Amino acid sequence: MLGAKAVPLQLPIGAEDSFKGVVDLITLKAIVWDDTTLGMTYKEVPIPDDMKEDVAEWRQHLIEAVADYDDKLLEKFFDDPNTITEEEVHEAIRKATIDISIIPMMCGSSFKNKGVQTALDAICRYLPGPLDIEAVDGINPDTGEAVKRNADAKGPFAALAFKIMTDPFVGRLAFFRAYSGRLDSGSYVLNTRTGKNERISRIMQMHANKQNPVDFIEAGDIGAAVGFKDIKTGDTLCDEKHPVVLESMNFPEPVISVAVEPKTQADVDKMGMAIAKLVEEDPTLRVRTDEETGQTILSGMGELHLEIIIDRMRREFKVEVNQGAPMVAYKEAFQTNVEHREVLKKQSGGRGKFADIQFEMGPADEEWVKENEGKSFQFVNDLHGGSIPKEFLPAIQKGFEQAMVNGVLAAYPVVSMKIRVFDGSYHDVDSDAMSFELCARQAFREAGRKAKPVLLEPIMKVEVTTPDQYMGDVTGDLNRRRGLLEGMDNRAGAQIIRAKVPLSEMFGYVTQLRSLSSVVQVM
Repeated sequence: MLGAKAVPLQLPIGAEDSFKGVVDLITLKAIVWDDTTLGMTYKEVPIPDDMKEDVAEWRQHLIEAVADYDDKLLEKFFDDPNTITEEEVHEAIRKATIDISIIPMMCGSSFKNKGVQTALDAICRYLPGPLDIEAVDGINPDTGEAVKRNADAKGPFAALAFKIMTDPFVGRLAFFRAYSGRLDSGSYVLNTRTGKNERISRIMQMHANKQNPVDFIEAGDIGAAVGFKDIKTGDTLCDEKHPVVLESMNFPEPVISVAVEPKTQADVDKMGMAIAKLVEEDPTLRVRTDEETGQTILSGMGELHLEIIIDRMRREFKVEVNQGAPMVAYKEAFQTNVEHREVLKKQSGGRGKFADIQFEMGPADEEWVKENEGKSFQFVNDLHGGSIPKEFLPAIQKGFEQAMVNGVLAAYPVVSMKIRVFDGSYHDVDSDAMSFELCARQAFREAGRKAKPVLLEPIMKVEVTTPDQYMGDVTGDLNRRRGLLEGMDNRAGAQIIRAKVPLSEMFGYVTQLRSLSSVVQVM
């Protein structure tokens, strides 16, 4: 499906509950882990007799794959495959892996930690080091020009913060990978997102849940910074004299929400602190307070995501919460363009409020949407002749932006909206920024009803793998959930059903699927 050339380096000994070890196809040795030590120890044993044929067959596939990549090995393969040494195979696999010509496949189980040692050995042996890959691309934030950063400890410092974590002993940690240069403990770096300098008071090298202080970190290293003020996931940290923005991270909008509230009054403050720390760590987690109900709403990527967040609140922060039913994050959009004039007049003695706006409202231009991915509001100033002073335009824009938070159809946020202001009027005394902001909010409600608003519903792409005998039950269940079947395939004797189903119909689907059949898988 991915077009990758997968090459197994191991075969499993046993499966599921009986999985106990692997056979290394390079060394032709079997390794069995000790259950009593939770994967800490293992021993080499003879290859099981019932696996010798399979091992010989897959060893042949492995040698063929590396021989296809390396011409020298190809000659040896045709002359005598047995003359190919282990070191030659390791060297060829490393080159092919770095070149992404093959994808080495290994076996293991997180249950009782089987396969951890061999996986770590393969990571060290085959995956590219900092010097094996090309220079990382970046952008100069001052000029917009493309720049490169080589893995050179003598070059200007550049690093990417890829995770924020809260440690109960040392506080907030920012994990970062240094792409170039050197950073000394206690020195300053530039955060290109904020444009401010950050002092990295201490640098740690992490070993599981232990921190080892280090004096400096160089290109190619991964470290954890302590003592910073404002670093978030995806921030670039660099030398102030050589600014650069490395690969930016784009996070998708949350699609599912759940309401949470503390069980006791004592948990109110603790819940707020816990959510603040979790949101800082996880950029895909959002939190807001519903203005109408006063509920705290957590929004995330799916049911499992929110379940883990709530479980972490209980385990790590000792906060007991009640949770409401998940809600789907619907959106609203407009289908047609409408022209509208809105006049705000308020006089209650003394200075009043006056604003007059003529505008066109409708869906955003397709080209603008493509160029401004992630943005929802296109504002066009088409005023001529000074009908509205320029200083009031930001207030008009702000009014429409604030009004978009609650749509006209069902109070869901509006996306991909275009406002083109082309005329209006003002009063020398009664007009001010607040008047035009209020007028814009009022205008949104009135014009929005005429622009044919529609509700946008999140749709999930679902792939179900099931034996033939359960196919009718599964397809019937998907149809009942308003699913649109897209196709069916046959893979390894099982039926693959592909469909698109509304997210609101997918809550608890895995549980329902298990009741239909105990051997069905869903992706």
